[in-house]
Amino acid sequence: MNVPHSSLAADAGSITRVAGIEVGHFTDTRRPTGCTVVLVRDGAVAGVDVRGAAPGTRETDLLHPSNLVEQVHAVMLAGGSAWGLEAATGAVRWLEERDVGFDVAVGRLPIVPAAVLFDLLVGDMRIRPDAAAGYAACEAASTADPAEGNVGAGTGAALGKIFGIQRAMKGGIGTASVTVAGVTVGALIACNALGDVIDPDTAQVIAGARTDDGLHLRDTRRALLRGDAPQPLLAGTNTTIGVVATDATITKAQAHRLAIAAHDGLARSINPVHTQSDGDTLFSLGTGRAGHNPGMMVLATMAAEAVARATARAALAARALTTAEGLYLPGALDLRAGAVRAG
Repeated sequence: MNVPHSSLAADAGSITRVAGIEVGHFTDTRRPTGCTVVLVRDGAVAGVDVRGAAPGTRETDLLHPSNLVEQVHAVMLAGGSAWGLEAATGAVRWLEERDVGFDVAVGRLPIVPAAVLFDLLVGDMRIRPDAAAGYAACEAASTADPAEGNVGAGTGAALGKIFGIQRAMKGGIGTASVTVAGVTVGALIACNALGDVIDPDTAQVIAGARTDDGLHLRDTRRALLRGDAPQPLLAGTNTTIGVVATDATITKAQAHRLAIAAHDGLARSINPVHTQSDGDTLFSLGTGRAGHNPGMMVLATMAAEAVARATARAALAARALTTAEGLYLPGALDLRAGAVRAG
C-alpha cells in the first residue's frame, strides 16, 4: 500500500496552526463515542456546506451569507447521531461563563454551530455525548496540535460500511494544515464514511470495506463497478464532518465558498462520497489574524488539500477496536501489518 509522505509526515501540521483556533476532545470511557470542539474565543467569520443527504446539524442556517450573524465562537463535532447535538449546549454554557458571544444588549449569546456523525452501531447506543461532554471538551481545549485517531468525535467512527459493518474498518479524527505566503489553512476531519478512504496523492485505498475473509481491502469502487451489491443501508448511519479554518481575512460570502471548495478534499480522499447514506458537512472559519488574503483561488486550493490530508490521517491514525458486543474493526495500519483477525 502506497501512502503519501504528506499523510504520514511526523509534522503534517494541524488546524491549531491557524492563529486564533483551539481544539479540545472529550472521549467517553463507557463506550466508543465522544465530541470535539473547535474554539474561536475572539470570533470568526464562518460558512458551511452540507453535501451528504442525511445530515445532523445545528445553527447552520444562520451561516448563510445573507443572514444576520457575522461570527461564530465555536464549532462542535460529535458522535451520538442527533442526540449528540446536545454537546453544543455545553459549549454555549462554557463560553457564556467567559462572557464570549454575540452582543444581544442584555448579555452575550455564544454562537456554536454543530454537526454529528452516527456511531450508534459501535457499543451501547444509549451512551452518547451530552452537554456535560461538550463542556468537558471546551475545558480541554488548547492551541496544541490535537490528538488524532480514536478520540473525540472520531472515537466511535467506522468507515467502509457499504458491504456491512462486519466488513468495515475503524475510522477516526485527523488534522493537517498548509501554509502559503504567510497564510495558513488547517482542517480537522472526523471520518465515519460509508466509502473507502483514498490516498489523495496516489488514489490507492488506505482503509475501507474488507474482503469476505476480512484480511484484505475490497476496493469499493471497483467492487461496485463489477456488480457487487451493497448491503441495504439505513440512511444517516455514516457521515464525515469537519472544520476548515484559515487566518486569512475573508468575508462571510468567501467563507461559504471556502466550505464548498473544502468538499473537493473529501472527494479526493473518500470514494464513494456524499451519498444518500452520508451526512457530510464541512464548516469554514476565518480568524483574519494573518491580515491579508492571497486570493480565493489559492485559499480554495489550500482548503481542499488540507481536508484531503486530514481525512487520510483520520484513517491512518485509527486503531483497532473490539466492542463488548464483539464487533471488530481493524485500523488501517493493522491491515497494512497483516495483524487483522480473519472471518
